[in-house]
Amino acid sequence: MKVVILSALAAVATAVELSTNLNYHSPSTRHSDLGIDLPTVQRRTLKRDSVPYSPDDLNFTHGIASGDPYPTSVILWTRVAPSLASDLGNITVEGNVPLYSHETERYIIADPNPICVDWAVWPATSSNATRWKRQGNETVVASGRAYTTSDIDFTIKVEAGGLSPFTEYNYQFTICGSDKKSRIGKTKTTPDKNDNVSEVKLAVFSCSNFPNGYFNAYGNAARKGGLDYVIHLGDYIYESAGGGERAHDPPRVTFTLGDYRTRHGQYRTDPDLQLLAANHPWIPTWDDHEVANNGYRDGFSALNNTEASFRQGGRMVSVDQRKMNAVRAYFEWMPIRQVDLDDNLRIWRSFELGNLADLIILDTRNYDRSITSLGWNDAYIELIRDEASRSLMGGRQESWFYRTLKESKDRGAKWRIIGSQVIFSGADGAGTDTWGGYTANRNRTLQTLIDNDIDNNVFLAGDSHRNQVADVTWLGELDYNPATGSGSLGVEFAGTAVSSSGRAGPISAANTYARNRVRDTDVLQWHEGYYRGYFVLSVQKDKVTAGFFGSPTVATRNPWELPLANLTVLSGENKLSRPVAGGKVEAGFAKGGTTTGTNLTLNTETKKWEVIGFDEMFISR
Repeated sequence: MKVVILSALAAVATAVELSTNLNYHSPSTRHSDLGIDLPTVQRRTLKRDSVPYSPDDLNFTHGIASGDPYPTSVILWTRVAPSLASDLGNITVEGNVPLYSHETERYIIADPNPICVDWAVWPATSSNATRWKRQGNETVVASGRAYTTSDIDFTIKVEAGGLSPFTEYNYQFTICGSDKKSRIGKTKTTPDKNDNVSEVKLAVFSCSNFPNGYFNAYGNAARKGGLDYVIHLGDYIYESAGGGERAHDPPRVTFTLGDYRTRHGQYRTDPDLQLLAANHPWIPTWDDHEVANNGYRDGFSALNNTEASFRQGGRMVSVDQRKMNAVRAYFEWMPIRQVDLDDNLRIWRSFELGNLADLIILDTRNYDRSITSLGWNDAYIELIRDEASRSLMGGRQESWFYRTLKESKDRGAKWRIIGSQVIFSGADGAGTDTWGGYTANRNRTLQTLIDNDIDNNVFLAGDSHRNQVADVTWLGELDYNPATGSGSLGVEFAGTAVSSSGRAGPISAANTYARNRVRDTDVLQWHEGYYRGYFVLSVQKDKVTAGFFGSPTVATRNPWELPLANLTVLSGENKLSRPVAGGKVEAGFAKGGTTTGTNLTLNTETKKWEVIGFDEMFISR
């Protein structure tokens, strides 16, 4: 009897430890029965043919990461598995499971032996912290134990709590009962909402297409350091079947859960992505390609809710099922919180960065978007683009967005930094797949800013694969002067891609195109479409400055980087400062300025500047 009781107690204890891995939880606090039955997972170890994994058989296959920082906690992520290969089972998204849930269905048959991992967090200034497990180092401020199985593709995601605001920490994972450790990472909490913060630096990325080229931008930003947080505005992966020396895995368009898991895993093999993920907390959102191209409420550009589409284009996978598969894999593989446990598709959320700024992250692609331009219906979308019923983000998110803007002003935050996937300012011209195709939604946003006298608004965007900086105004309603910026309500900084396609060379032709775009678009102040890269947003009380950086080639993995332009918004002015970029840019074209190109390039590994040039931007395919 004593043995039975002890075994039962051990099962309960292990089940409690299993629960620290967030991917086992129910998607809803009101529906606990939707979570996995953790004692059942534990009892698998009692099977006669059960053979536990040896630490020698396991590795940290895809690096480590942190993300979604709060003032007193941060999400930590890793994957511990016997191989790089993802679990190809589809059962977590089949049958009687919650819609779009990224949690684990409780009846699946998984590995009989959960893999045990310890984790620890300590101040970044501490020494000898790598020996925390062996010697009980007193500098450890948070630690715990988590388990994983093939149920959740061997991923581990935990919340490290009890931390101090706006503080840098190191973190590390260890396979239980062994000396096998992950690399040491670095992360940082956000300030408390009332903290007096003088500066926050955000590195902003979008559009990383694996077959197109190497992720040099990630590595360059990581090696230079000096960042607080990384914002990824989407297209972190692509669902396509790209070929070449970095051909997509699986070698087909993604549809199943196994497809999306494998694709996420492939992207996390990139060493520069691993470097940036390990050393800076990420705040990601998705664009369309994390699921499929040009997604909306009821479909994608190549898959609609019709029988013909289901049979011919969908590999017998429906629109909703495909979205479930993609969302499930995304939450398994990204260091991101589920901010609303009763809304499994919600990724929109906000972060209070002291009294300096509120960072508002939107989902303008997947949540509840009205039909978009899909190639075959462009004329129709043009006819209905102004209808009041059209929403880029759905009514619930819209209401939250406007309320958050007003609350940000009321609490006295100096700046509002708004992360959107697609162009808000109109710098893209008459495009209908951006905010311009949802005129009423855009106008409701502008009306909220005007009615509530909300200033110091900075919009961030990706998607277009071009660097574009523009004033934000309401053309036709406000008197706007392109030369001075009078009549502007804010500024939009849109970044280029990490590796996705851009303007074809030579650079001179790209600069000519940029000049024409700036000349023909009133709100557009700087345009550059040749280089792949990112920008760093420095947010201070009196100004916000954006420094844009480009990789001279992504055809090879290399540490080279060019500064392209620096642009500033002064507090209270709600427009881009003139002269634009100080009157001079490295590439592209600035309104009223000059373009002075040079091949003097920074090696982010050696920190030396050299004259260097490359013939090809992308991998040839």
